[in-house]
Amino acid sequence: MRKLSPFLIALALAGIVGITACAKRAEAPAPPAGATPETTAGPTEPTGPCEVSLFIWSEYIDPEIVKSFEQKYTCKVTTEVYEDNESMIAKLQAGGTSQYDIVVPSGYVVPGMIHLGLLAELRHANIPNLKNLDEKFANPAFDPGNRYTAAYQWGTVGIYLRKSQAKNTTPTWGLLFDKTKQPGAFLMMDSIREMLGSALKYQGKSVNTTNPAEIEAAGALLIEAKKRSQGFEGGVGGKNKVLGKEVVAAVVYNGDAARGMTDDPDTQFFVPEEGGVIWVDSMVIPAKAPHRDWAEKFIDYILDAKIGAQLSNFNQYATPNKAAHPLIKPEDRANPAIYPTPEMMAKLELVGDVGDASKLYDEIWTRVKSK
Repeated sequence: MRKLSPFLIALALAGIVGITACAKRAEAPAPPAGATPETTAGPTEPTGPCEVSLFIWSEYIDPEIVKSFEQKYTCKVTTEVYEDNESMIAKLQAGGTSQYDIVVPSGYVVPGMIHLGLLAELRHANIPNLKNLDEKFANPAFDPGNRYTAAYQWGTVGIYLRKSQAKNTTPTWGLLFDKTKQPGAFLMMDSIREMLGSALKYQGKSVNTTNPAEIEAAGALLIEAKKRSQGFEGGVGGKNKVLGKEVVAAVVYNGDAARGMTDDPDTQFFVPEEGGVIWVDSMVIPAKAPHRDWAEKFIDYILDAKIGAQLSNFNQYATPNKAAHPLIKPEDRANPAIYPTPEMMAKLELVGDVGDASKLYDEIWTRVKSK
């Protein structure tokens, strides 16, 4: 199936719909930001046999969580995976909105998905565990009031490498972008904003810049690096090729790297000293989900404190679930590859909407991939 062009996503992002205001009654306090009759409706109980169709990134959920949900609700959960936001959105547009019950997109594509009519609003009364979300994730800029989203996991992007083949290296994006520092064969990530963002941070610019000259310069840097690289892979694929000793280094998501380091202590991960991107993935329900009630039940289950901790202890990504924090493995809480230090957090940026500049991002990325 043809992937959705990032430019089409950009067009949607540029046309973010306004949040419908709720009328304020004189005798009642104002509803929460982003509240609508749908999100504030009373609770409903699921009807019919329990079925949930989950469309999610690969290696992103503990199979035991799925099994325990199935056992608790005598349910059948089917799982299908994807490796990038573009192919996921393309599948939803091709009829997937009536095929899947839960999808887990990155935050920066959510406004576009809303604008394209791909998502249903969450009925908050059916998801009481929304209260467990950390305040930083309870009212995200890409979805005020959590009308459509419930945070799933968050993390960073950095370099995963084999230590024995990359000795005495400085933790810099220059390992990719400066040929004199290249440690050996390497892979870049097949993701437009993560890779352009990494190049921009190396050049001392914002990952969300709208300056055409800065975006062009980042693209030129990627084109030069591509000529020396082994091409592009998804985060899981890059991690596996480092583990398989096919490459020395790869740009990957931090959770993939954390699991890889557990499997092979000769590997390490770092966010380069120049900084990088923060991403947030959220659970959403497609507009025509066949089992909406059960989807909300599943989301609420994931947001339970114990289940939220089990999820992050499995995939080794940072949890947005404040109630789950005390149950996270102490060694993971202390691992800067999972929970960056305050000093690194100050150098990280959340990937956001860049408006009309998205067209140029798309053009540059197409040029990078075609060279």
